[in-house]
Amino acid sequence: MTAQRAPRKFTGRHAAMVIAGFFAVVIVVNVTMAKLALATFGGTVVDNSYVASQHFNAWLDDSAADRALGWKVELARAPNQSLEARLVDSAGAPLDHARVAVHVEHPLGAKPPQDLVLAEIAPGTYRAELGPGRWRVWLKADARGHAWHALGDVP
Repeated sequence: MTAQRAPRKFTGRHAAMVIAGFFAVVIVVNVTMAKLALATFGGTVVDNSYVASQHFNAWLDDSAADRALGWKVELARAPNQSLEARLVDSAGAPLDHARVAVHVEHPLGAKPPQDLVLAEIAPGTYRAELGPGRWRVWLKADARGHAWHALGDVP
């Protein structure tokens, strides 16, 4: 026969250690999540949602007009890391002699936004200097009597 060991008592000290451990884990997780949230989100999407809502129908009309044109843009990085935009019309022909301007923002707000005017380097291909990093690009092209807008990302 083996000698049986007496079960250990669960005392108030044990309960205090379990509760303290639980809250320590909760606090560490909350602090970690708060630091990650602050490091990845740069702020608000719009400063005043009510004012933005007043322009919503106009934005929908502009978007429908842009889709009706059928123009397309391909955003990329040039070998020297500058921003390059290739524009084509609905038939796939290069959209040349356009005035192309962009507003770029860093998705996380880590870098200040910039407004750039792209220069035509080849028929339908436009380029401007842009710093390294990932950027959200709002493009406006004025060509053939139309203003056209596009939104895209460039790595």
